[in-house]
This record gives sequence, structure tokens and C-alpha cells, in this order.
Amino acid sequence: MSLIQAQALEKTYRAGDVDVHAVRGVDFTIEAASFAAFVGPSGSGKSTVLNMIGCLDHPTGGMLKVLDTDVSLLNRETGAAFRGNNIGFIFQDFNLVPVLTAYENVEYPLIMVQDWPAADRAKRVKELLEAVGMSDQADKRPDQLSGGQKQRVAVARALVARSKLVLADEPTANLDHDTAYRIIELLKGMRDEYGTTFIFSTHDPKIMGEAEVTFTLEDGRMQTLNGGSRPPDTRIGSEASHG
Repeated sequence: MSLIQAQALEKTYRAGDVDVHAVRGVDFTIEAASFAAFVGPSGSGKSTVLNMIGCLDHPTGGMLKVLDTDVSLLNRETGAAFRGNNIGFIFQDFNLVPVLTAYENVEYPLIMVQDWPAADRAKRVKELLEAVGMSDQADKRPDQLSGGQKQRVAVARALVARSKLVLADEPTANLDHDTAYRIIELLKGMRDEYGTTFIFSTHDPKIMGEAEVTFTLEDGRMQTLNGGSRPPDTRIGSEASHG
């Protein structure tokens, strides 16, 4: 069973009196433990697809199954619960809480989303900080960390609740060349160790080169596919301005 299945997936926004088709007729499947990327220029629809997979945005047409759940049928409350229990996120600007230490940032989902017991939280947070090489920086706040260190903390936070799926929106955009490659290698290592599926939205050639499955979008349409699979009878949509 595929981890993610999309058929005739659509997203239409209303902009004044105009319907804007951000994603239309996109079909794809992604297997468990994949290192996959949606790529394309700004406005191609790649971030919209990622947001729908992560239950941050709701499809307006088609079918989207994530972990065998049709997320197009979830409302805001059930979508938030599904997201909190199954999906981690990594952002290009890190999105760390500035007043919390690295340790507390990683711990945050276990308190606010899943309510883990204190002893279990401590064990899991220490395990993830060690895994990303940040144990010795646990007491530092984000403003005391480099960009690469912040992204390592963000990786640990995304994985701390044992998420089966991690979505990363331009995770290397604010990192220098060498640091970006180190983060990519770290993510691949975490995938190999934990079996986590990583899906990127990016136009960074470094990630494109390392992704094992690449879906190229342009104007909301699926243009090319490398290494993955599409369901039969793929429909190609048109006209988009969201990326």
C-alpha cells in the first residue's frame, strides 16, 4: 500500500471574481520511506500540493489519501489531529520558538500536541538531539545558534513524535552550500534509521539531485516524473498561480 495516493487532485482559490486553479488534475503515488521532491518554479503549485498533503490546505477536487486516510474528507479539527499525530514539518525559516531553548523547541510537540509523560519526553528529546548532533547545544536559544544548527533542531522537532511523514518546504533555502548538503545527508540518514518518508517542495538543485523520486510541476500541471509512479489514466490539469 502506497503511503500517499492522489488522483485528479485539484485546488482552486477564489481571488475576487476569478477562480485561480493552483493545482488541477494531478495524479501521483509516493511509497513509504521515500526521499521525494515536488519541484518547479514559483507559482508551479508545488507548495500547494505539500500543504494539502500536510492538511494545512483542503483539496477542492479529486482524492488524496495519506497513510490510508482520505484527507479531503477531514475538517479543520480532525485534520489538525491527524497532522499532529502523523506529520512533521521542516520550514525554510526554521520556525523555532525564539524564547525556548533547543531542548524545549524539540520537546514542544510532545507537550502541546501529544501530551507525552515527562520521563518519556526527556528520553525521546535527548535521543533526537543526539541523533542530529545537537546534544551540546540543548540549552541554547535560537538566536545563539547558526542557521545549520537551527535546521538540525527543526529536524529533531519534526521527528520527535515518531512522525511517519515529514514535509519540508524549501528547507535549504536559507543555508549556505556546504551546510545545505550536510542537512540533506542528515535527513537521508534519519530516513534510513527511522524509515521516515521525506517530501520536499523546492527549486534547490541540491535537493533535486539527491531526491530519489522527483515530481516536476508547472502551472499546476504534472510535467515530468523521475523515479516514482502515477496511477493509471493520469489527468493533466492547467492554469495555476500558487506555488
